[in-house]
Amino acid sequence: MPKTRSKFVCQNCGYTAAKGFGRCPNCGQFNTMVEEVVEVAKAGAGAARRPSAAMRSVPQRLSDVSGEVGDRLPVPVEEFNRVLGGGIVQGSIILLGGEPGVGKSTLLTQISAILAQTIGRVLYVSGEESAWQIKMRADRLSIQSDELYLLTETNLTTILEHVQELKPTILIVDSIQTTYTDEHESSPGSVTQVRECGSRLQHLAKSSGISVFLVGHVTKEGNIAGPKVLEHIVDTVLYLEGDPFQAFRLLRSVKNRFGATNEVGVFEMTSDGMTEVLNPSEAFLAERVVNAPGSAIAVTMEGTRPLLVEMQALTSPTSFGNPRRTPNGVDMNRLLLVSAVLSKRVGLKLHEQDVFVNVIGGLKVTEPASDLAMAVAMASSYMDKPIPADLAIVGEVGLSGELRAVGQLSARLKEAAKLGFKRVLVPKSRRKLEDIPAGLKVIEARSLADALAVAVKGDAS
Repeated sequence: MPKTRSKFVCQNCGYTAAKGFGRCPNCGQFNTMVEEVVEVAKAGAGAARRPSAAMRSVPQRLSDVSGEVGDRLPVPVEEFNRVLGGGIVQGSIILLGGEPGVGKSTLLTQISAILAQTIGRVLYVSGEESAWQIKMRADRLSIQSDELYLLTETNLTTILEHVQELKPTILIVDSIQTTYTDEHESSPGSVTQVRECGSRLQHLAKSSGISVFLVGHVTKEGNIAGPKVLEHIVDTVLYLEGDPFQAFRLLRSVKNRFGATNEVGVFEMTSDGMTEVLNPSEAFLAERVVNAPGSAIAVTMEGTRPLLVEMQALTSPTSFGNPRRTPNGVDMNRLLLVSAVLSKRVGLKLHEQDVFVNVIGGLKVTEPASDLAMAVAMASSYMDKPIPADLAIVGEVGLSGELRAVGQLSARLKEAAKLGFKRVLVPKSRRKLEDIPAGLKVIEARSLADALAVAVKGDAS
């Protein structure tokens, strides 16, 4: 009988210790240290794992290595292609994470059916649903394909055997946390199992050219569950985000070895499944109320794509000793910063006001270029004066009340002009602005006070 020993591994961050703790010393989470039993290697066993001469790798000159990316498999879904950087690279391994119920399985079922019709055989492996459950979803989505194969299995060895027999072009594993290998005694979803299964699926992708999609669960903090090494193993990490009370879903790339990171694809959840939104700015502004106090249009960037979103703010006299600051779709620290600048540099008495900020459509705006739009919306609500309907706003607010320039301004201006805006409020630039679209007037402001004079008080036209 092989000799074993116990170790304790944090299911949140992967920290390993010889004894258990009620609270992980590394990440500080409670009740995440789980005991795992591992086999102790015998003396001299390391020599058996040394690669043979036939298996040994060979160094190459940098000049002899081909710099071309492998053949890409195009997907007839423009938003999905955008996030992947132009298609699926053969032999790549892609990790898709998201909150429960956000639509990960729905999206991959639709994509797998499209790939089966256009590229070749697809094997969809599910460890969480039975075949008839997937069939019910496929019927609801009106999916029919003879090249799409379903397998309900969690044993990785069995899955790999079916892959060798079927030889699919695409393999989808839903999810990596339910998959396990018999070589380890720990339960599915443990750090050891997730790491080992991820490594073996990576080897499958690189050695056979099969493109592999992995579905990953997320923790309450929104990160992929399991060891962080899983995200290092894969080539691409995608997150499917969305407010459960909103129809829009954002497919975001946070890692991509074959394309740009921070790209975003926009989808809408309908009764027919995930529908791509080709003009998200128009969709986000569809229900906008014109000339309403506290509503400003921000020009933000998601990857290389400019998006126009409506930012709403509401100020109300507080009934408590400490005024409330409630953000929805913006960072709490940015809201506190902008509130402090408006109070200190502009003179708005926000210390006696509750402030609520909301980004319409369930979008999360994180870049500082949306600071100015947030500040203008808050001032508009405080003064109860509307912002001109044809004015879009972009700019970063500094602690001294100055406005700082933002990147990719030309792309932002073109997007604003395309949607019919006549004026754009931007920070004062030392360089002359170029590539200004015809019919669009650019208004420059040096400080937040100057910007409010234009947008709220109407001192410039």
